[in-house]
Amino acid sequence: MAGSLLDTHAFIWYINGDSALSSKAIEAIGATAGNNYVSVASLWEIAVKISLGKLELKQLFSRVAKEIERNGFQILPIVFDDVLQVTTLPFFHKDPFDRLLVAQSITNRLQIITKDQYFIQYPIDVLW
Repeated sequence: MAGSLLDTHAFIWYINGDSALSSKAIEAIGATAGNNYVSVASLWEIAVKISLGKLELKQLFSRVAKEIERNGFQILPIVFDDVLQVTTLPFFHKDPFDRLLVAQSITNRLQIITKDQYFIQYPIDVLW
């Protein structure tokens, strides 16, 4: 598999048209059109943050699947190999959602689009 995995914030910024998303990230998303992924872990993280009142989207969460489809993204499921990969990761990053994204980046050979500096400590291709 080749392409890009969007970190949760990168996905949110992209669908919200937020200027916080770097031009390099926007170009990369365009360059890998059809091969951009949003993890189920990110969708879960978004749902948790919305329910805690820590996140507000420009549209209803129920419309996120439509946004994924409209933007040509694919949903990346969580499989056992991803979870197994998490057990081998050093604890540079303590956030369980981000650790799973790192694992998915490794197991699926995807570059990850993120502003999070912790990701560069792992053996993955990080783009921002």
